[in-house]
Amino acid sequence: MIAPVSTQPSRDQQPARLPLPRTAAEDAEDDRFFAVYGAWDPLSPAGIARELAGLRRPWWVVGGWAIEAATGFRREHEDTDISMLACDVPALVSHVSGRWHVWNNVGGVLHPLGDRWTDVDEPESQLWLRANAASPWVVDIPLTPDRGGLWTNKRLPDHIAAVQDVTWVAADGIRYLNPEIVLLYKARLRRPKDEPDFEATLPVLSPGARQWLRDGLARLFPDHHWLSRL
Repeated sequence: MIAPVSTQPSRDQQPARLPLPRTAAEDAEDDRFFAVYGAWDPLSPAGIARELAGLRRPWWVVGGWAIEAATGFRREHEDTDISMLACDVPALVSHVSGRWHVWNNVGGVLHPLGDRWTDVDEPESQLWLRANAASPWVVDIPLTPDRGGLWTNKRLPDHIAAVQDVTWVAADGIRYLNPEIVLLYKARLRRPKDEPDFEATLPVLSPGARQWLRDGLARLFPDHHWLSRL
């Protein structure tokens, strides 16, 4: 797969972000979530890069921010998600020690990582970071199970690759997941907010990336309406 080329304009030329449409039900669900787990104040990808500077393990931005980096399409973002290989969790915990508390989220059950727990038992779980118990969460890290240090696709078990083959590095030095893989992950949820991301990404996909996405959707979601556009 060929990595995309960022089409973002310079910072002073960037248009305003499009608002993210939300329903009353989604707002109510968020209110319930925050009441249980606490508030979020996500760092931007650039902010995360500053916090993780010097970490000698690969990490990459996923989700809507990865689509924005590949396409230049600007919309509001509810959060900032990055990923890393599950085998690299101990390195992350050590790197941010003294600055951030790392919590492992397994199906909504949280426990802190550190002296007592240094690693995760579930390689498909998540990590949440915050400064302390009174501070908001700043980043969500859905982990990527690895196979011998290689990246694995959580939707297609036979898709195994080196990290550099499924990600790309933008001009800002930040690594992002390839947009066709982002879309494959988004396809399962079929959310209205993902439709503009899909439309923005279609023009920047290489023929090989478009074919890969078409094949992946056909395997996983053969009735998906995106197939007719690919």
